[in-house]
Amino acid sequence: MPLPSIDPPLINSSNPWATSLEDLQALFDCPNTGAVTTRTSLLHGFEHDPKVHQYVFFSSHDHNHVKGKQEGANGNHYDGSLNTLGYSPVNLSTYLATIARVVSDSTLPEQKRSSKPFIISVTGSAEAVLECYQHIQRAQSTVNNPLCMEINLSCPNIPDKPPPAYSGPSLAEYLRILGEQRLDQGGRTVPIGIKTPPYTYHDQFKTLIDALLASCSPQCPIDFITATNTLGSSLVLADADGTPAINSASGAGIGGMAGAPLHPLALGNVRTIRTMLDQHDKLRSIDVIGIGGVGDKAGFDRMKAVGAKIVGVGTALGCEGVGVFGKILHEC
Repeated sequence: MPLPSIDPPLINSSNPWATSLEDLQALFDCPNTGAVTTRTSLLHGFEHDPKVHQYVFFSSHDHNHVKGKQEGANGNHYDGSLNTLGYSPVNLSTYLATIARVVSDSTLPEQKRSSKPFIISVTGSAEAVLECYQHIQRAQSTVNNPLCMEINLSCPNIPDKPPPAYSGPSLAEYLRILGEQRLDQGGRTVPIGIKTPPYTYHDQFKTLIDALLASCSPQCPIDFITATNTLGSSLVLADADGTPAINSASGAGIGGMAGAPLHPLALGNVRTIRTMLDQHDKLRSIDVIGIGGVGDKAGFDRMKAVGAKIVGVGTALGCEGVGVFGKILHEC
């Protein structure tokens, strides 16, 4: 099934600035977001350690950097981010309860308040993701706002657990379970998507497309693809002596990079995925949400031009707050 109407076609990505009730309320009440995405959650939450799980904003020009929420303001020209975060410490059931409160407390006009979608980002084993879907499906029966589930198969920061979206067999397992659920239901009310990592060569894209085609029995079990997540194995240095700007589980400070430095790669991923989907009748209906380095109208327009139906914003939200969405939509 297609994504619900998302108007304007601009959302936040699943990121640290979509964690708390206050974060989600501000995103929902912003008239320049067409939907709200939650930070990636697990059934039972993720153990956040602030000594290990960190993020930093940096300048792609000179690598000056700053830690802390919304300190990377425009005037300081911070356009990139690096994080060693895992998933949200808030579990799925709490997010589902939070959605009802956000809608109830919203300052939006009634028609918009009751129809603005939520994209609920989840992860875990294939079996756990299926359980997440069942929870979201039940929640959909109690709220008017359309709900979608985005499965994060692309986080680079979990030790000993490489992103499943790089692996054909891992992808196939998730798609098989989701496909069986679709057949059991005879249709769905909650669209399902997967969030992919940055792909850098043809065989990675082919692995994705082959797994999707193999899962079409008769329909593809997913409705949208979010491209792309952060680029792993990246590093920002605090000093010329090689000291990392942030910590990590290994102590090396190596994590996932996002923001303007990722933008060309994200554009390439969106165009390639959209083009390859369009080559197959069974995959043509899959929508693409384009994410990576969008912080102004020009970036938004570029992402739309390469095939993104919806455009997501992450690092620029962390740097500038929800006001960035109005800037993107309305600047000349």
